[in-house]
Amino acid sequence: MKLSSEDLTRHLAQGLAPLYVVHGEALLLAIEAADAIRAAARAAEYVEREVMIVEQGFKWAELRNSAQSLSLFSTRKLVDLRIPSGKPGVEGAQALQDYCQQLNADTVTLISLPRLDKTAQNSKWFTALAEHGAVIAAEEIALNALPAWISGRLKRQGQSADRDTLAFLAERVEGNLLAAFQEIQKLALLFPAGPLSFEQVKDAVMDVARYDVFKLSEAMLAGDAARFARILDGLRAEGTATVLILWALAEDIRTLGKVLRNMQHNGNLASALRDARVWGVRQKLMERAVRRFNPAIAERALRQAAHVDKVVKGLRRGDVWDELLQLGMRCARAGEA
Repeated sequence: MKLSSEDLTRHLAQGLAPLYVVHGEALLLAIEAADAIRAAARAAEYVEREVMIVEQGFKWAELRNSAQSLSLFSTRKLVDLRIPSGKPGVEGAQALQDYCQQLNADTVTLISLPRLDKTAQNSKWFTALAEHGAVIAAEEIALNALPAWISGRLKRQGQSADRDTLAFLAERVEGNLLAAFQEIQKLALLFPAGPLSFEQVKDAVMDVARYDVFKLSEAMLAGDAARFARILDGLRAEGTATVLILWALAEDIRTLGKVLRNMQHNGNLASALRDARVWGVRQKLMERAVRRFNPAIAERALRQAAHVDKVVKGLRRGDVWDELLQLGMRCARAGEA
């Protein structure tokens, strides 16, 4: 069973499942989901709790023994298993599969994992967990969905804001939900319940967006030139290595060129994306970019990336940050009349 963070509250109000798995890179959402499960377990009188952290030397027999044993003073128990690496290993993988066959109503198990790649999510151990329990994916919230998320959080504290104010706030906290949570809470401390003005939010909220090279590349593929420029400025201010930025942009340009060439051969976008190993969120971004690009544009962009590489290495003259901006702008605006 798959649940979103929003679905979890309604689910817990109807009763507890014997197994929960929380995974993802959005630390705030993962913490909130795990806390909600623990609170629901306490309310349902699962008073005993045992925390186990899978580190080097962890004995997987402890998991099996924990679920099967209760203290003299408890009839219900919460097993809180944390796997920071997201890799249980061969023994752990088998132990988790076996564990799923032994779930009982007197024990609720909460398993916390980091962000898992596609291979891990398709593994036998994770598939077993998903089949026997409820899985909550705590994924980062995309910029286009962030205003609605912020609006919902403001509503919880009796406040609201118009569309432009929400968009402004989203840009300031993009990629940093923990900071977003803190800024929203600060608004509750500074202002009374009711509508917030743009001026109030602008004066109160810091620019706490967390920039990374992958969001920069996403903006390029999505054709969002303004966002590309804003993120590039943020990366420059944070001292991000230019070679890393160029690598991320060039990789996506190279992949885009491969998709376009594959389409020329078979005319099938889905097949071209699959052959280029493009999945998930990047698939939608590539689909948007394909509509704006053609193989010739992609080839010129790749040649420009090669020129920027020489500037980065000092083999050509030029301002590397300006060169990166020109490369990104060229790709973001590809296909414009």
